[in-house]
Amino acid sequence: MKIHKEGRRPISIITATVAILLLLFFQLSFTTPYPYIIASFFAASTIFFVVRFFRVPERVVNKIENGVISPADGTVIIVEEIEETEYFNDKRLKISIFMSIHNVHVNYFPMDGEVTYVKYHPGDYLIAKHPKSSELNERNTVVVSRNELETVLFRQIAGYVARRIVCHLKVGDKSVQGEEMGMIRFGSRVDVFLPIGTEIAVNVGDKVRAKKSVLAYF
Repeated sequence: MKIHKEGRRPISIITATVAILLLLFFQLSFTTPYPYIIASFFAASTIFFVVRFFRVPERVVNKIENGVISPADGTVIIVEEIEETEYFNDKRLKISIFMSIHNVHVNYFPMDGEVTYVKYHPGDYLIAKHPKSSELNERNTVVVSRNELETVLFRQIAGYVARRIVCHLKVGDKSVQGEEMGMIRFGSRVDVFLPIGTEIAVNVGDKVRAKKSVLAYF
């Protein structure tokens, strides 16, 4: 299992902390071995959880030339027409994907094209499912354009637990469908804004997988 480079430092810190606490715990005296077994189980589970969070699955990209694939693993929680006010300033089709702490948290480009806009916004840490989290939470907006009619905005949104959005893109970068563009640490959300008239291929409640699930067709 491949581990994302963003996980190296937190994994090292948590592993060292858990190991020290476990060693201190083993200095205590108990009449049965069960407390030691339970403590060891919880220590191993904690380390496993953190390592698992930063996993990077090996997947073959589902290349869809005329479509948009999911930039994230998670559950579709919103499919609606909405006024997009940061970049387009017009009506767009919005798909929101909620990423729980159990999902892979690496994000990928949903389509080929060129990065035409990147903007980070500091903000609050509402629960990622909150309707206003897209506007009020810490977030990072990226726009990828292939042509005037095929331009997509997607937004990384920090949640109640998530406290860091990772994105090193700049305007002019090439967008390759299925390649990594960043990640969000712990529970969070990704919103995708599509042109009106795009054929939506998912419904609320659907489970989607990054690099694999098709969200829409132009």
